[in-house]
Amino acid sequence: MDTPTAPDAGDNPATHDRRRVLRAFNLSLGFVLLLVVMFTVQRSGWDWRPWSVAPLDSHGLLGLLGAPLLHGSIEHLGANAVALLILGTLAGSVYPQATVRALPLLWAGSGLGAWLLGDIGSHHLGASGVTHGLMFLVFVLGLLRRDRPAIAASLIGFLFYGSMLITILPHEPGVSWQSHMGGAAAGVIAALLFRNADPRAPRKRYSWEDEEEEALAEDAVLDHELEQRAPHDVPVLWQPRQGRDYEVVVPLRRRDPDQPPRE
Repeated sequence: MDTPTAPDAGDNPATHDRRRVLRAFNLSLGFVLLLVVMFTVQRSGWDWRPWSVAPLDSHGLLGLLGAPLLHGSIEHLGANAVALLILGTLAGSVYPQATVRALPLLWAGSGLGAWLLGDIGSHHLGASGVTHGLMFLVFVLGLLRRDRPAIAASLIGFLFYGSMLITILPHEPGVSWQSHMGGAAAGVIAALLFRNADPRAPRKRYSWEDEEEEALAEDAVLDHELEQRAPHDVPVLWQPRQGRDYEVVVPLRRRDPDQPPRE
């Protein structure tokens, strides 16, 4: 006797989606913990300034690698940590391949914006440029792909951090809007480059679409049946006898010119 086997849990799309969300959250949480460790090292007396971005200074280019790992205060770290958890989980679960490819571009773009646009003599640090890059990546991918997961992720990102559309401009002293702008520009570029890196979710088909296609098919068949046939396709219902020609003569009487016309 055959016994039914239970379906594999790994084949369930809902289970697969939960795993992607959990993996993206764990990776984001791991990066946040790394930021906490680096902030603790900063508080121990370590000189962090060589690893920050110093605008238009060749030595400040080292900050393109280290600046996102450094923070000036616990409030600065807390704000970026929450943004990284939300936006990192959102981007990593919906666009895992695009996010992995975009991260180096976001990392370097945030530092490059601060190095090019920042005030000489200042030091720029923090992961806020990366968070802006993630938000713009998710938002622009929603505009480009326009499938349901992309639109949902774009709306969620805009709901939590839509204000980042404003913070890429000067608004508050001491806040590196230059790194925000650099990260946002890198996010837009990454969205354009990697918009097809992740496969699109299969589109759900509705019953009314099947009914509409069936109606169109029936109309096409009916139009084909009613269309006028070519002369060679029309069946001949009468054939003359073989060897005989048939003529039809219609006699026409010549009208007498003296006879008045009939009314």
